[in-house]
Amino acid sequence: MLNFIPSRLARFLIRVFPFTLALALAFAAPLRAETKSDVKVDIKSDTKASDKDDAKADADPAPSVTAHTITLNGKVFKYHATTGYIVLKEEEGKPLVKGATPSPSDSDKSKDDDKRTKDGLKPKARVFFVAYTLDDVTDPATRPLTFCFNGGPGSASIWLHMGAIAPRRARLTDDGEAPPPPYQLADNESTWLDRTDLVFIDPVSTGYSRTLPKESPAQYHGLKEDIASVGDFIRVYTTQNSRWLSPKIILGESYGTTRAAGLSDYLQSRYGLYLNGIVLVSSALNFGSIEFAPQNDTPYIGFLPTYATTAWYHKKLSADLQAKGVAEVAALARTFAGNDYTLALAHGDTLAPAEKQRIAAELSHFTGLPAAYWLQRRLRVADTLFFSRLLLEEDKIIGRLDSRYTGNRYEPGTDSTAGDGEYDPSDEAVTGPLTAAFNDYVRRELKFESDIPYETEIDVSPWNFGDASGGFPSTADDLRKAMTRNPYLKIWVTCSYYDLATPFFAAEKVVAGLNLDAATRANLRFTYYESGHMLYVHQPSRAKFKADFESFLHDATNQSAVHTAAR
Repeated sequence: MLNFIPSRLARFLIRVFPFTLALALAFAAPLRAETKSDVKVDIKSDTKASDKDDAKADADPAPSVTAHTITLNGKVFKYHATTGYIVLKEEEGKPLVKGATPSPSDSDKSKDDDKRTKDGLKPKARVFFVAYTLDDVTDPATRPLTFCFNGGPGSASIWLHMGAIAPRRARLTDDGEAPPPPYQLADNESTWLDRTDLVFIDPVSTGYSRTLPKESPAQYHGLKEDIASVGDFIRVYTTQNSRWLSPKIILGESYGTTRAAGLSDYLQSRYGLYLNGIVLVSSALNFGSIEFAPQNDTPYIGFLPTYATTAWYHKKLSADLQAKGVAEVAALARTFAGNDYTLALAHGDTLAPAEKQRIAAELSHFTGLPAAYWLQRRLRVADTLFFSRLLLEEDKIIGRLDSRYTGNRYEPGTDSTAGDGEYDPSDEAVTGPLTAAFNDYVRRELKFESDIPYETEIDVSPWNFGDASGGFPSTADDLRKAMTRNPYLKIWVTCSYYDLATPFFAAEKVVAGLNLDAATRANLRFTYYESGHMLYVHQPSRAKFKADFESFLHDATNQSAVHTAAR
């Protein structure tokens, strides 16, 4: 795993793979071969030809638009899919991020001037998207629009796209496991398209999204840079498709929730674009809640209830806890973690020996790990140790993204952890089917062709966390500000009992600390699923996700006016 800051923060990433060395070359226009042998070389004409080719590469490419139908509960829905790019452009003197370091090409104004559009905008990057719009809608203002993205940073939107809410999905087992290859596509019975139009966004460097020639991808690789570029995409898409009067929702997963929370304030402040709702799937608004680091006890507290639900799932708890349901086990562990365990860790080395023994016994009771092990670890067991230790006797490791999954160790009999080169069996269970499904679907059904690789996950290091580079990045306060200023902004936080990447108690604690007034806090809701980080791969959870969205959308788009004028 990567290290974007000098800690193990990178374990938060959903997935990452080696960075392609050909990013800057992928969209370079092919040189036209000269066929006449007696043609003299003209440097000026060659330059003009090159400029024309560059201009062609910089132009807004035409999207692919295809017609489709899907039957849901006996009703036929007709829709169009639009697949292609929106080109991000910058106005001179107005970079997306204030104080941003200029791109190398910014120093050559003579060439830049030739590449500017008629509006004086300079093309910078192509952002790939797939949009689904329902046909026969007479008034777009009555039709909600939902922008969707995953996280990483460095992840494309393929996971939400091919696994969750698009009209087509990869076929998995009902538990979310991969069938034997070759893989298959299926209509998605739980698609949200009957309720909202959908736009799946791949941030710069992910999917088919790339910077234009001579533009550095690094200018988009950062907390603020990423928020600004995705925010600009949303603005341009909304403008080009005349959707400013449509109800608007943002759906982000994992680091996508970090991005979504930042966008809530950015879109309001920068463009006056106000949202109706934000869906935070597997939330991580403050990295301090999930980053195991010296002098930071917060993650040990936040992860403990998910250790308990995971141990319960694998039948490692005592009979009294195994007899209870997962939600009840979670509630009991939450109470212990938020009270006795929190106080014990706060005492640090001054904790009385008898109290330390009692806490260790309780930790063993809730996790299935021996009390002696908890004492040896000074009452602190990090996530990677838990992945490795819970099923050590069976020579298995458990999944980080979804702790229901297990896998054989690379080295049987060892106590290696994910950080020592072990893999995540829950990641392996879904990557193959979703990747194969999308690569077939985008060409065969959406009629979009490109020979560059679709980067489902990519190394975008070093990721610029700006002021937070020496601590814990957070966009929680951005969300607080947006909610405070926009009394109509509804927030929905989804939590999964078997998510050991972004645990439910950690998310609850961050949201509880937003310091909102009672009326604003009423705009928050939580829902819980017997699944993992990608809750939707589990068929019953995917169906519940759809039903919960319908309830959330109704509340977000049916509100009475809030009277704030003085009387």
